[in-house]
Amino acid sequence: MRSASPDLVEFLGVLRSNCDITALVGDCFTLTLQNGLILTVTNADVSIALNGAIYQANSILIDGLRLKSSVGLEVDQQQITISARTVDTLGGIPFMQAVRNGIFDGALIQRERAFLKTWTEPPIGSVVLFKGRVGAVDNVGRTTAQLTVNSDLVLLDIEMPRNIYSPSCQHKLYDSGCTLIKSAFGAMGQVGAGSTPTIINWSAAAAEYAQGTIAFTSGPNIGATANIKAAVAGSLTLSNKLPHQPTVGDAFTVYQGCDHTLSTCRTKFNNQINFRGFPFIPPPTYDL
Repeated sequence: MRSASPDLVEFLGVLRSNCDITALVGDCFTLTLQNGLILTVTNADVSIALNGAIYQANSILIDGLRLKSSVGLEVDQQQITISARTVDTLGGIPFMQAVRNGIFDGALIQRERAFLKTWTEPPIGSVVLFKGRVGAVDNVGRTTAQLTVNSDLVLLDIEMPRNIYSPSCQHKLYDSGCTLIKSAFGAMGQVGAGSTPTIINWSAAAAEYAQGTIAFTSGPNIGATANIKAAVAGSLTLSNKLPHQPTVGDAFTVYQGCDHTLSTCRTKFNNQINFRGFPFIPPPTYDL
């Protein structure tokens, strides 16, 4: 059963008994990203004011998230398609480039249907049809992207216990458990001559940037990020190819990496107090 406001229930009752009355509907999508940004868009022809937010009609288009009701605890898994224009951006980054960079990882998505008498009047009410979170980004093209969305029941799939005993640290570098401030371990640089989509020549490159990340702030790869597979004096080797050939002078920000060992946490970051590994656990043995 879907909850609805008394005004909407009354209106639907009148609509059912009087065929001369018509209703307009518009699907409103709320996307809450992990960085706190909230996107509100609608597939209607005009923007809709709902729940204190304006659902934009001249932004990205979302197709998918059907209403489904079933008995049991089966996770409802659906695929949606997001379409964007070349002028649509997220934080100054082209929309599809932001999707490719992982901006929608773990994002919450809600589809809500608004009922209206006319497009110029506020909605009478709304009904939430689907609520879930992004499970995977399946495909990213120039103007469209396909994402798999799971209902909130997917949270029941988390294995227990959540924390396992392992020699390596369980924290992600720079997360709230690690407590290190990412900007304090970053540096700005420019692409040097002879660079390729997988090798960035940079005069200040050093070994401490291995297993770190690089984010481009200008040039053809603006907004693109990549993991650093290896780093030596004067050169950074990326794990994956950049979308475009970098040009000399392209600006980027590079961040130091971590191999999640106690030695690195202690000597490189002086952060042993927040180390979440168990390096002194006896190794597993087998009796033959």
